[in-house]
Amino acid sequence: MRTFFTTLFAALLFLPALAAAANLDAPWGQAHAVEQTYTKQKVVYDVAVNSEAAVRSVISRAVLLASLNGDDPFDSKIVIVLHGNEIPFFAIKNYAKYHELMQRAQSATQSGVIEFRMCRIAAKGHGFEAADIHGFVTLVPMADAGIVRLQQAGYAYMR
Repeated sequence: MRTFFTTLFAALLFLPALAAAANLDAPWGQAHAVEQTYTKQKVVYDVAVNSEAAVRSVISRAVLLASLNGDDPFDSKIVIVLHGNEIPFFAIKNYAKYHELMQRAQSATQSGVIEFRMCRIAAKGHGFEAADIHGFVTLVPMADAGIVRLQQAGYAYMR
């Protein structure tokens, strides 16, 4: 009788392993989703990228985050700080080439939740002054100092 219980106990110990072996593509089972609500989030995106696709991705993430927060400018705020090779995309003289991207960026600011800031030093490094950049962008003296200031004001940092 003892051998029977020992065998039964051993079999029970190996059942999870046998179940996992039955599905070799998912040895840890499947993930589960949770529902959460988001409010009162303040976020700063630190952007220094080299492609339109990367800028588009940041804008999409910011728009989704704003939407998840209810698109309420009194409740949440998202600041996208530009200071890399994406700066020429925002130049007025390049509008014809990047018009779809700029329309997407400007449209993202309409709810009042999302705003674009650009490093004046980096813009100058690309040969641009404030008058050369689209009007929905605000130039700040230095991106790094601006990001630090936002973090000090409680903004979460995103790259």
